[in-house]
Amino acid sequence: MSPSVAVVTDSTAYLGAEATGRWDVTVVPVQVVLGDGEVDDVTPFDANLLAHALKDRSPIVTSRPPPERFADVYRRAAANGFSEVVSIHLSGALSGTADSARLAARDAPVPVEVVDSGSIAMGLGFAVLAAARAAVAGAPAAEVAAVARRRAAATSTFFYVETLDYLRHGGRIGRVTNLLGSALSIKPLLRMADGEIGVLEKVRTASRALSRLEDLAVEAAGDRPVDVAVQHLMAAERAEALTKGLTARLPRLVRMWVAEIGPVLGAHVGPGMLGVTVAPAAVD
Repeated sequence: MSPSVAVVTDSTAYLGAEATGRWDVTVVPVQVVLGDGEVDDVTPFDANLLAHALKDRSPIVTSRPPPERFADVYRRAAANGFSEVVSIHLSGALSGTADSARLAARDAPVPVEVVDSGSIAMGLGFAVLAAARAAVAGAPAAEVAAVARRRAAATSTFFYVETLDYLRHGGRIGRVTNLLGSALSIKPLLRMADGEIGVLEKVRTASRALSRLEDLAVEAAGDRPVDVAVQHLMAAERAEALTKGLTARLPRLVRMWVAEIGPVLGAHVGPGMLGVTVAPAAVD
């Protein structure tokens, strides 16, 4: 039986071609302006281009996809025989992407349910994959959306950044902004909570941050089977070390994802970002 529900997401899920191809998820790219040029948020990308822009303090602006891009995707889904669409996106507290999707959904030729994942990167990606599995199994749109929301709610995301400066300039830190003050020089551990980015702990060194990320992921996993994603920006060696540590310490690890993030999220976290996302395991 062919699925009747099309699953759509945005590029900040950073799922990669293997996942989107296997599960037939349509990805709408978010845009980023680096200096004088606008590029789609795709991976892999030229990380050096972003690094130079950040170092030179060149203008970096991220923008949600216009409703017309979503409208085109929804029309194509209908033309391809899908009777419903579930469109799953990064936290509305961080971007207006879900709002663009909702505007496009109003005039779509088939019903569209928009899901705000309350997360980003693989916090969003794991929810999308769960929804895609449900859609392939023949679930209706309401159930596909519910599956995405449940997995997003059960997912934990922690990450380390070299400095809070990029998040502060982009206004992406959330309620704790006024508490930071002189703490902008620290090396913070952050987490996604209630759709926002918040400071979890303050550490003095990158090595301590790596150790704490590993501990936090192990605590979040508990004794349940889990899928884990390690994501980074220009920190491949640290990502490899974290991956090895988690693989050794998580006996019920089902699948490990390792990937570099793209320019939209990278523009807000800066080089050196290292993150880990832990989700209840799903069967492929």
